[in-house]
Amino acid sequence: MLLRFLLLSWTFLLLISCNPSQENRYIEPIFEKVQQQTYTYADTLKLDFYDAKEDLLDKRPLLVVVHGGGFSVGQRDNPTEVKFSEAMAKKGYTVASVSYRLTRKGKATGFGCDCPAEDKIETIKMSGEDILKALHFLKKRNDVFKIDFNRVILIGSSAGAEAVVNLAYMRDSDLYNDLNYGDLEFAGVVSFAGALLELGSLTKANAKPSMFFHGMKDRLVPYDVAAHHYCDKDAPGYLMLYGSKAMADKLKELKVSYNLGMDPSGTHQWAGIPFSRTDSIANFINEAIIKQQLTQINRTLKK
Repeated sequence: MLLRFLLLSWTFLLLISCNPSQENRYIEPIFEKVQQQTYTYADTLKLDFYDAKEDLLDKRPLLVVVHGGGFSVGQRDNPTEVKFSEAMAKKGYTVASVSYRLTRKGKATGFGCDCPAEDKIETIKMSGEDILKALHFLKKRNDVFKIDFNRVILIGSSAGAEAVVNLAYMRDSDLYNDLNYGDLEFAGVVSFAGALLELGSLTKANAKPSMFFHGMKDRLVPYDVAAHHYCDKDAPGYLMLYGSKAMADKLKELKVSYNLGMDPSGTHQWAGIPFSRTDSIANFINEAIIKQQLTQINRTLKK
């Protein structure tokens, strides 16, 4: 009897040590060791999956990280993406850092004013299609990944931010309604210098808690409402976009949580800086998405 009691006590203590208090989960780093596995999810496209080795929770929120690079360069395992993914996994999240088709790679017109607007739209859409394929791959094998698919948060930088905000908010648009969303839903969005193709596609039905980082002097992706790369109206690449402020204003009107961070003197550098702001991002996710508390904040960013 005593031996059985000691064994049960030892097992209980082991579970506590392996799966720390839930009080600080998703906010503080409660785990020490992170494991990373690479998977091919479609053709030659890969994703890196991160989670805490000691985490025993059956269902955990998923952060989908999408790198930037003008749809021509960049990679899922950049040092900044790796460091960010590991830091968030230590807080109790699962993280998938995803590769996608770099459809502008090697193109003479790049992704600027010489790139036709219709090509820009198709490029952004194709990246969203790849993200969906990655998510379907993870869901099909969820006995391994232990993801809570009711709490999938999209996080993107620059081109990746354009990919995620449009994937989240263009679902019912004629431009996106042929994509295979299936039963996938998104709980939130975190955008580092991203913009939306159609502000009208952001509605009460699909609005989600969203966090934005943006430099107000960004000359590539507009902070508010302006043409992509500020192209002239007669340029092939003239395409109006709705940046972080426009999306935040719409969410405020819809009474949905948002956190808008703006740097009055900041440029497109804010596509990269937020990778180091893991605590700020984790606090927003915990408050607005995990706890579902309404929060609407405009704040001035400092480098």
